[in-house]
Amino acid sequence: MPTPHLLCLIRFLAASVFFLPVSAASAATEPVTLATYPQRVRTFHALTDPAVPAGVLAPATPLPVGAVAASARATDGATWLGTAQGALRLDDTAAARDRRQYFAGRRYLPDDDVQQLFPDTTGGMWVRTRTGVSHLELRPMTLAQKAAHFEQLVAARHDRYGLLGDSQLATPGDLATNVPVDNDNNGLWTSIYAAAECFRYGVTKSPEALARAKKSLEAMLFLEEVTGKRGFPARSYIRKGDRMPTDGEWHWTADGQYYWKGDTSSDEIVGYFFVFGIACDLLPDAELKARLIAATRRIMDHIIANGYYLVDVDGRPTLWGKWSLAYFAKDPDDTALNSLELLSFLKTTAHLTGDARYEKEYQKVARELNYADLILRLKQVRKVINYSDEELAMLPFYGIFRYEKDPALLANYRRALDDWWENMARELSPPWTFIYLTGRPDATVDLPGAVWTLTRMPLDVIHWDVKNSHRADLVWSPTPDRFGKREALTLIPPDERPTMRWNANPFVVDGGKGGRSEDDGAAFLLPYWLGRYHRFILGE
Repeated sequence: MPTPHLLCLIRFLAASVFFLPVSAASAATEPVTLATYPQRVRTFHALTDPAVPAGVLAPATPLPVGAVAASARATDGATWLGTAQGALRLDDTAAARDRRQYFAGRRYLPDDDVQQLFPDTTGGMWVRTRTGVSHLELRPMTLAQKAAHFEQLVAARHDRYGLLGDSQLATPGDLATNVPVDNDNNGLWTSIYAAAECFRYGVTKSPEALARAKKSLEAMLFLEEVTGKRGFPARSYIRKGDRMPTDGEWHWTADGQYYWKGDTSSDEIVGYFFVFGIACDLLPDAELKARLIAATRRIMDHIIANGYYLVDVDGRPTLWGKWSLAYFAKDPDDTALNSLELLSFLKTTAHLTGDARYEKEYQKVARELNYADLILRLKQVRKVINYSDEELAMLPFYGIFRYEKDPALLANYRRALDDWWENMARELSPPWTFIYLTGRPDATVDLPGAVWTLTRMPLDVIHWDVKNSHRADLVWSPTPDRFGKREALTLIPPDERPTMRWNANPFVVDGGKGGRSEDDGAAFLLPYWLGRYHRFILGE
């Protein structure tokens, strides 16, 4: 627990930045012009490293407030304070959300017991802790440069046969010990990366973006092929000789060369329809697009033929692949979300194939079966906030607003979108903000806040353990989240909270995996290129 002195200090120094109203924004139709932004970069050094300046190794001069062990003025004018619970950077000349910045945990420090601070010549700080030294830089970067950083990260450690793979670290925090492994939702995560590359190609016409998009799309096509049941894609697969998985439902192919994961989720199907629509709209490869359209048709035919269920090779519906009225009657919690998903699947298929029978099926589902009204039941059926469901709603909303032109249906879809947005607005999520604006282009939202989130997403996406629950600047929710975890009402910056994707709760302020894995960075790449493509963000 922090000392009373430290509680008072943090409350006095840090409170002002974190209580900014998320609704205090300019009109969303005004794009944000990007500029360079200081990104946090950390380098660890041993106490005996000759590169460490002598000043950071000298004993700190005692300060009158016992909770503060050291202080220093950086060359950019900011004041830094060192405590037993990390370091604070204070700069009243910065933008309001960046005036008080907190550095703690292994993402930044060897340990949190800061004993000395010593400025470098470029606005950064040398920080000596009990066990080592950290050099913290605030390195100016454009978001385009940040995107390039994550592209390199994907290529180096997260490309597993074209699938966006997990990177486990045999030695915590040591990227050289990377071991690529399968993921429960490889199909969904690959679709998000592939979509980012499609948008990147749409903006830049980069041959590299086209090649990376095509490689990931080919991997997704193979997931639909490897099961031997066309129209039913796998969650993931490994090749013979790869490290064997330990969870889930797996099957060998007849030739024994591939081992694929079944019980495929609605997550994968959402990903397929999301990225196949984007790819067919934006990419120039006619042969690839024809194959994507054929796969879209097969998956949609499978779902229709099975009464709006995704049926596994055992002849039974998968646990989450259910979009029928009968399922909604038994489990109404999914009514609003899954109704939206099916409508988006059908509309996307009708758009891509040009086949009137899919438009006819879409109209039947929307009007005769009343799915266009069922999507309005979110507030009636939702018991808890599920951030994974927010992701599974916003990706289908993108296709709906891209392809639907009927004013009556659009009115319902926008009402449904607003229901989801009520919770999302406070998250300052760039992908959901941008998608919301595709459906509500006249809305007033905190677009600068969403861009701030992009700027503050950390370059280091190792799953370090992160703890913020001791902070005095947090306002707490009176109830826990759906997993029983304590959550804040205060939104803290992304580079001060645990590494997470957009299906996670940004208000759970503690977390991590002990530095034993690294995220892939697609959580940055998708919103960045989506925002560039739709010109919500300009200047790069």
